[in-house]
Order: sequence, then structure tokens, then C-alpha cells
Amino acid sequence: MHPTLVFDIETIPDLTGFAAVNGIDIGSLPHAELTEMALLARRQKTGSDFMPHHLHRIVAISCTLRSGSTLKAWSLGDPDSSEAELIQQFYDCIEHHTPQLVSWNGSGFDLPVLHYRALIHGIAAARYWDWGDDDKDFKWNSYLGRYHTRHLDLMDVLAMYQPRANAPLDDMAKLCGFPGKLGMDGSQVLGAFQRGEINAIRNYCETDAMNTWLVYLRFQKMRGTLSDAAYTAEIELARSTLTQHSAPHWQAFLAAWA
Repeated sequence: MHPTLVFDIETIPDLTGFAAVNGIDIGSLPHAELTEMALLARRQKTGSDFMPHHLHRIVAISCTLRSGSTLKAWSLGDPDSSEAELIQQFYDCIEHHTPQLVSWNGSGFDLPVLHYRALIHGIAAARYWDWGDDDKDFKWNSYLGRYHTRHLDLMDVLAMYQPRANAPLDDMAKLCGFPGKLGMDGSQVLGAFQRGEINAIRNYCETDAMNTWLVYLRFQKMRGTLSDAAYTAEIELARSTLTQHSAPHWQAFLAAWA
């Protein structure tokens, strides 16, 4: 089986970046005040406090990798890893495996954020950015083409590339009989980070990647790429893999899946 890498990121506002682009002396303001200033400025401009892509700081990248006979679910780096280290590990994984990438809204959020943040940190990602200059196969199927499948944004494809038809991952996972989001959602990540709960963020991100993988399996069954027997085997592999994890978030995931 060709390696398949499902990924998800979690972010918080980049306060240092916000201060830099707005000419604010970051040393003159308390952290909480700067946070509120950044969110307020965004609300006044757009009606939402959701920051623009380039001002999202990545605090977690989680993956589900199906390769050979194994399935692996984990978060890149460790709780103390810098943003640059997390991003470099993500692209190193692509460099090593050249996987099929799968995401939920990856084209609309995760990948643009990764692009901007990689540029800021000077990250090398030659394989990912190949448009066919080095590998001719990438000319017609690169990670960067919206209608190419080397990166499959499952939400975008299911919605027929129509934003008004987009569906939340949590809803679709639950409708398919999978656990959906557990413990928190994206709107709670900043608060959790401010409380020092980085492990909880990483755990949440991991379950999002696993939900995406399970929905992807259902998609592949719908396409006829997986037979009923093959689909059942993949689902059982996911269950057995998670059973081997003693971490509470995976035990809660399995309990919700029961």
C-alpha cells in the first residue's frame, strides 16, 4: 500500500507577528492585553476574531500514517518543540515517504498556514514544492494543485469545491458512526494553550487526524477503491492500533466509537 498521511494542525494567534506588522513594541504590553488587542483588531476588521492565515502560530501537528502493514497515530515533535521544528518534521515526513496527503479543509486552512509559516522560518521542503521540475509525475499530480489528488482535501472534494456546501468534520465523523471531536474544539485551543495545556491540544489534534482517516476510509469504500472486506480490515486495524495505546484520549475515543 502506498503511504497515506492524514494530518491536522492546531494554531494560536501569532502575537509577535501581529506586533511586528503593526509596529507595536511587544515589550511594552502585557501578554493578555496584546492578545485582546490582536483579536479586537481582527473583529473590527472582519466581524470575527479568526486571524489571517499568516498570523496563525502552529502549536501542534498531528498525523495518522498508513504505510505497509502498519497504522501510526502521533503528534510531531514534543510539547516543547518550536514551531519551526514541527513544520520541518512535517515536510521531512513528506520528503521521506512521498505520501498521499489527506486532510479536512487542508487546502483552505492547514496548508496555507504551513506555507506562510515555513516561509517565515526558512524551512526546506523540496519534495512538497515539486511542480514537476524534478519528478515528471508531479507535473500532472502535485501536492499543490487543487484538483490533483496527491493532496486530497476531503472536505473540498465532497463539497464539489463549493464553499457553501462545506460540512464540519465533527458532523461527518459522527454521521458515519465515528467518535467525532472529543475534549475540545478549535475555538478552545487558545485558552488551553494559555493554561499550559499543550498535551491536551496535541491529544485533540491526534483524534481529529484519526477522525479524518476513518472518514477517508469510508470515502474510499464509496469510490470502490476499497472492497467491503478491505474496508472492514482497515477499520479493524484502526481499532486494534488504538487499543494498544493506553493514553486516556485514545481510550475515550474507543469508548465513543463503541
